Amino acid sequence: MNIEEKISFFKQQLPEKTTLVAVSKTQPVASILSAYHAGQRVFGENKVQEMTAKWEQLPKDIQWHMIGHVQTNKVKYMAPFVSLIHGVDSIKLLKEIDKQAQKQRRIIDCLLQVHIASEATKFGLMPDALGSLLSEATDAFKNLSIKGLMGMATFTEDKTQIRNEFSLLNTLFQKLKMEFSQLEILSMGMSSDYLIAIEEGSTMVRIGSSIFGPRNY
Repeated sequence: MNIEEKISFFKQQLPEKTTLVAVSKTQPVASILSAYHAGQRVFGENKVQEMTAKWEQLPKDIQWHMIGHVQTNKVKYMAPFVSLIHGVDSIKLLKEIDKQAQKQRRIIDCLLQVHIASEATKFGLMPDALGSLLSEATDAFKNLSIKGLMGMATFTEDKTQIRNEFSLLNTLFQKLKMEFSQLEILSMGMSSDYLIAIEEGSTMVRIGSSIFGPRNY
């Protein structure tokens, strides 16, 4: 299947409530345009400079999602256009996003990244820190909106472990939604595990290699 056919496949396979983020990191503009012409409008990047360069070249109705780890000194470059920042894992980063969004007279949507994997290398907030951070952010920041949670499961063949990690994140999400009504997005699931993620309540999946093929590092 070519890129257009793969986009069509995922749009047919995913539930109506699940948003497809086509992960276009390291992919050329031509490949992104192929997905765009197939109707895809949401793309995910993990490097701010690369995303900014693509934003400058590509149609302006694309929604750009920052899915990688964000350094505070890079926020200003994406603040004029980014639609959603997935990997927010500190109050320091929230503060910078709010500051740069205020300069752009925008409200930037964010997700809190939660550490659910057994790997220490994965970023994210500890589950017991979420409630207090949400309360603090809701009161303190006027130019950002925390729309939900994001998590990455352990890189393993053990489907039971992956399911348990996604289930944990969904349980946290449902609990927090009762207190924070603005929460609506649960971003979990990638090419290797998105079907499990959807079964466990994901409303947003991040698919890269299954659409674009191997990455060009």
